[in-house]
Order: sequence, then structure tokens, then C-alpha cells
Amino acid sequence: MKRRLAIAASLAFASVLTARAEGTFPDHPLTLVVPYPAGGVADQIARPLAQALAQRLGQPVIIDNRAGANGNIGSAWVARSQPADGYTMLLGSTSTLTVNPALYKSLGYDVLKDLQPVTLTHQMPNVLVVGAATPYKNVADVVVAAKKKPGDLVFGSAGNGNTMHLTGVEFQDKAGVKLTHVPYKGGPPALNDVLAGQIPMMFHNLPAVVSYKKAASVRVLAVADTKRSPVMPDVPTFAEAGVPGVVNIVWNGILVRSGTPAPVVERLNKEMRSILQSPEFRKPLEAQGYEVLSSTPQEMGALIARDTPAMAAVVKQADIQID
Repeated sequence: MKRRLAIAASLAFASVLTARAEGTFPDHPLTLVVPYPAGGVADQIARPLAQALAQRLGQPVIIDNRAGANGNIGSAWVARSQPADGYTMLLGSTSTLTVNPALYKSLGYDVLKDLQPVTLTHQMPNVLVVGAATPYKNVADVVVAAKKKPGDLVFGSAGNGNTMHLTGVEFQDKAGVKLTHVPYKGGPPALNDVLAGQIPMMFHNLPAVVSYKKAASVRVLAVADTKRSPVMPDVPTFAEAGVPGVVNIVWNGILVRSGTPAPVVERLNKEMRSILQSPEFRKPLEAQGYEVLSSTPQEMGALIARDTPAMAAVVKQADIQID
């Protein structure tokens, strides 16, 4: 009898907490942590998403750019330093959630244990981009130059071990060439050096280079996807350009700290999916090269679980090591 009463009391208490979470969330401003420098491709979708979410929730959603260590600094801050209440969200990605665990001996957090998925938001392929003043008009030109002087041709990326770097590793493997990697602290400074002629090329997220291609400031030689991009229909896939097997599509999504009440996660998921599925939100982002997504928390969690061992295998094969 006492045991039944204790269980009943426990269930009643849980239902009170659930009702409270449903009834009061949110009652003060929220924060969306972007673990990359301001002004990059992550900001281009995070800021309109935050604005739309603020309108639906009736509370401000503040963007907090906490860059560093391939996204680990901002991710760890959400996963370990913030309350599990849904008020601090994280924009995670293939790099931060599935690649970094294989790169770093200690992340300072456990992706699967410390973070709760909310929804996928978007995905985008990486592309090979070269400066307008370079002699490279197509992928074949790059391959010929790289084979002529192995190791002389350099490429930039947003840092060691991120998906841009891994696309370069894939390209070298499939094309049978040797390049020299120049890691930067983020995609924007690497792209700036491509534009300035300091380095000849880089692998970058497609949305980051759409406007520069339109202005003829760069050439985009190939897209690391199984299909061409609607915003760059003239750019071939790597397979079409003669280097099959180079496919690198970066997905992103929103997470909160594990232990966040289920009603809060459900509310965030419901509101974000409504935003992400609305034509008004999707159209301008799709024009920039983003493929806007949405999902259940379970679907995003399954994707993380699936890609984590796959990315670990890629990192091991490439022999990329970061202390």
C-alpha cells in the first residue's frame, strides 16, 4: 500500500513538473549558441531562425557566437555549463557532433550523453573553390598541377579535421594527388585569402561562396554531392568532373542539454519545425544554397548515432590527429 502511494505521489509530482514546463516555458529570453565565428554560413541560417523562433515563443532569442577548437568550446559550454531547461540551445553540425569525438582525446563533453537533439535544420555540400586569378578552370586542371609537383599546391579549410579538410582528404585519395593543407580559424578567413590570392583554393560550404561566384570573384569547380546544386546548375559534381567518390554533405541541427524536460523539447521541436517547413523561411535560404530540413528529435539522434562511427573511420583512414 505504501509503495503504491509512493508511486502515485511520484507520478503526481512528475505531472506537476510537466504542466509547469508546458505552462511557463519560455518566460525569459533564450540563447542560441553558434560555435563558430560570426559572419559565417552558420550565422546565415541561425539568425533568421532565431528571429522567427522569438516571434513564435514571445521571447527574444539571442545569438551567442562561441568559436574555437572546431566548435568544441561552444558545444561544451552548452553540454556541461548550462542548465537542462531549454533556454540555451546549440547549433550542432556533422563536424561538432560526429567528427570531433574522433579527433580529440577529450572534448570536455559526451555528445550522445550530454546533448539532446531537437531537430535537424539544414544541410549543404562542400565545394572546391579557386581564386579568379588562378589558372585552374576545372578539376582536371587542378589534378594535372597537383601531379606535376606533388605537395606544392595548397588548399585551405576552416581548420584541422573539419568537413572542409576531410573533403580535401577525400579529393586527394580519389584523384591520386598530394596537396598541402593550410588550416585556418574558420571558413571566412580562409576564403578571404582565396579572394586575395594568398592561397589558390579551398574546400568550403556551398552557401558561403554563392555571392562570390555570381560576382566572378572565385570559380567553383565541383560540388561534393551526388547531384548538382539548383543555385549552381553549371557546376558539376566531382564524379562528373572526373573524380568519383568525393561526396561530403554537412548537416546541422539544434540541440539542448540532456535532461531538458520532454515538454520543453517538444515545444521547441514543434515551433522550429513549423518555421523550417514554411515557404517564407525556406525560400531565401534555398536561394543561398541551403537545403532546409526538419526532423523529430529521434530522427536527428539516429543520424548522429549512425554517422559517428562512419566519421571515426574517415578520420582514422586519413590519420588526422589533434591533441
